[in-house]
Amino acid sequence: MPSHPSTPAPSSASESASDVVRWAAFSCALVPVVLLVYGTSFGGAAGTAVGLAAVTAACRVLLRRSERVAEEDGRRAAPHRAGRHSRPGAGAHRGGRHSAGCTPRD
Repeated sequence: MPSHPSTPAPSSASESASDVVRWAAFSCALVPVVLLVYGTSFGGAAGTAVGLAAVTAACRVLLRRSERVAEEDGRRAAPHRAGRHSRPGAGAHRGGRHSAGCTPRD
């Protein structure tokens, strides 16, 4: 019997944002280690780690906020009518501007 997840799968935008945050957190741990290996002082590596963590946290907050705003905008948007008569545009009977040759002459 196939198992079904109890929670809905996150959208691809949400997954990519989570991936970005994961990679950023990984780099927050990796960069100071590499700096220590290449001879940077412990204080310099620690300062770099704190700076990277602060930037990562700020980016995470901004990503989550943009996801919430996009989700709210998606809920507010009117459903799109599909079909031949739902196309916007300036056709022959769409109230567009008439050319000079169509004006009545006295």
